Amino acid sequence: MSKATVSGTQPAPGKTAKTHHGIDHSIDLGHGNSPAAWTCVIVMLVGALIASIAFVIANSPIFWAGIGVMFVGLLAGYIMRKAGYGVGGSKIKNTGH
Repeated sequence: MSKATVSGTQPAPGKTAKTHHGIDHSIDLGHGNSPAAWTCVIVMLVGALIASIAFVIANSPIFWAGIGVMFVGLLAGYIMRKAGYGVGGSKIKNTGH
């Protein structure tokens, strides 16, 4: 066994400090802070709430309606992103705050 100490603060030889396992961490991803992402998440949360309540009261049609609302939220987010309301989209100026 080696007696060398391991330091997590020093970059590996040949790599820069912002690269870890070949991934550049200096790029700002935006974390989904956009109208498309917020719409998608809120609609899907409403669908999950509907499905959860229906599951507890054992009502299958309402449960599947809640699942359908979740798919509508997913579709709405996708359509809004393609329309330019996603992160870095043409319709919004996303400053990250």
